[in-house]
Amino acid sequence: MTEDVLAGDGVWSDESDWELLDFDGEGEGEEYVAMPTLAVCGRPNVGKSTLVNRILGRREAVVEDIPGVTRDRISYEATWAGRRFFVQDTGGWEPDAKGLQQSVARQAELAMETADAILLVVDATVGATATDEAAVKKLRRSKIPVILVANKVDSEKLEAEAAALWSLGLGEPRMVSAAHGRGTGDLLDDVLAVLPETPREGTGGQGPRRVALVGKPNVGKSSLLNKLSGAERSVVHDVAGTTVDPVDSLVELGGKIWKFVDTAGLRRKVSHASGMEFYASLRTKSALEASEVAIMLIDASQPMTEQDLRVISMVADSGRALVLAFNKWDLVDEDRRLQLEKEIDRELVRVPWAQRVNISAHTGRAVQKLVPAMETALESWDKRVPTGRLNNWLKEVVAATPPPMRGGRLPRVMFATQASTRPPTFVLFTTGFLEAGYRRFLERRLREEFGFDGSPVRISVRIREKRDRKK
Repeated sequence: MTEDVLAGDGVWSDESDWELLDFDGEGEGEEYVAMPTLAVCGRPNVGKSTLVNRILGRREAVVEDIPGVTRDRISYEATWAGRRFFVQDTGGWEPDAKGLQQSVARQAELAMETADAILLVVDATVGATATDEAAVKKLRRSKIPVILVANKVDSEKLEAEAAALWSLGLGEPRMVSAAHGRGTGDLLDDVLAVLPETPREGTGGQGPRRVALVGKPNVGKSSLLNKLSGAERSVVHDVAGTTVDPVDSLVELGGKIWKFVDTAGLRRKVSHASGMEFYASLRTKSALEASEVAIMLIDASQPMTEQDLRVISMVADSGRALVLAFNKWDLVDEDRRLQLEKEIDRELVRVPWAQRVNISAHTGRAVQKLVPAMETALESWDKRVPTGRLNNWLKEVVAATPPPMRGGRLPRVMFATQASTRPPTFVLFTTGFLEAGYRRFLERRLREEFGFDGSPVRISVRIREKRDRKK
């Protein structure tokens, strides 16, 4: 029955239904266990993301038949033979890259430097190239275990050609076909043999709270992640839509570990997107659903757009805690501030409860204020109101302002309980339907009495079932 309540309105027949929802237990946070990282590296378009998906056993990394789709280093959690580890997908590495590709290559180099083991992927149908040889030369200087992977070996005929990769000097090439799964099981067995049980640099303790950075393209999500982490964690470029996959980082802020996920900018409805943009939109939605609080970045220097409102609606529908970060505040003058206040009053009527912070990801202005805003939002998201206190409050509110009559009858609110947290969900047992306007009134009064700043609040109604009268 609890699932029915959480899904929306329903009916009730006797008071025993109330007890089914009146529980006090809250979920305990999972313990965070540091895991080693396997980096998948190589030049562009050798099948790194396809291999990552094969290792994961699901389609996570964005894959397309054009080089350069992956740009950041993206970590995913994988399991093989009972062992858990992170798999880090990287953009294509080239020694003499320029412009945007230079930033992509730098991310791949950082992955090589911080991983606990590395898979160097080479296209067996092409053979060893100058770029592959340059990558081997770079990896030889590190003390990290490296496994050479000959990808696209789809048949026994290609195995003889792949054997020529011994010349790279990394030992026996593991022959696989990431697209078809050929040889990947043996490869993973070899990975576990060289991958340490714990990372070289791990973080223990309680699991980090999960934060999704969302917003339209080019609003500054990657710049904010880099500023918070104090490192070049995401590729930043003037080209809108640089980030394709969700990029996750463990960042220490305010004495706590937070897991930030930098997502692709949503430029249009998922149903209207295609190719790389379509899959990036799906990844962004999945990252949001896996998060606990979302930081929605809005360009404060420009008028709010339909894209901004669409992303805000997506966050509100997901039931996640929300912080609105008005970015590029260093570009806002007095006239723009007055105009922005009017836009907020007009456009953000759906999320008046969201925490608001004015920041500049470029200069670092006020980014430290995001921490107390997130903590407040998450505290509200986790909050539970005792049933006794909730019903005492409700009696006073309903007595002072009864619900509107329907069909000549006044609905009575018999009992209320908080069915769940994350987000706070309340169920009212009544004798009749409650108008949407009255529910909004109850939500406002709930917030006035109990807080819930930064978190959505859901109210569902269960109407008493009419019993058939005997003639």
